[in-house]
Amino acid sequence: MDRLTFRKASEQDLDTVIRMLADDVLGQQRERYETPLPDCYREAFQAIHTDPNNELVVACVRGEVVGVIQLTFTPYLTYQGGWRATIEGVRTSSTTRGQGIGTKLIEWGIQRAKDRGCHLVQLTTDKKREDALRFYEQLGFTASHEGMKLKL
Repeated sequence: MDRLTFRKASEQDLDTVIRMLADDVLGQQRERYETPLPDCYREAFQAIHTDPNNELVVACVRGEVVGVIQLTFTPYLTYQGGWRATIEGVRTSSTTRGQGIGTKLIEWGIQRAKDRGCHLVQLTTDKKREDALRFYEQLGFTASHEGMKLKL
């Protein structure tokens, strides 16, 4: 594989990012990949882009976006006022899956969390994503907590 590079996502990347988010069974149920994209995606991008504790980063090969990761940095009173990084929305292009890009995205995210002084990196994945669960475990993540959600 050619050299993988990482950069902050731009609004011009949004179409590709949303296409990747919608390109699986669960994503098809919750995303709206349409042309033009619904305004809600641009509004969310602007909120992420202007928040110093959020980073939307794309992985590129020869300038082509092939992966995405979102990092959110949160201060906590626990762990003596420690910071945590939350990894969300990790996807790779369907044409490049199985080439190690997902691993490189997570490794990059972990290093970025260290660079920001975080003591912990956390993520969630849908229990239906058995391959993703195995993938994250292979990278050293443990299912140490039971996560819960309430849809509003």
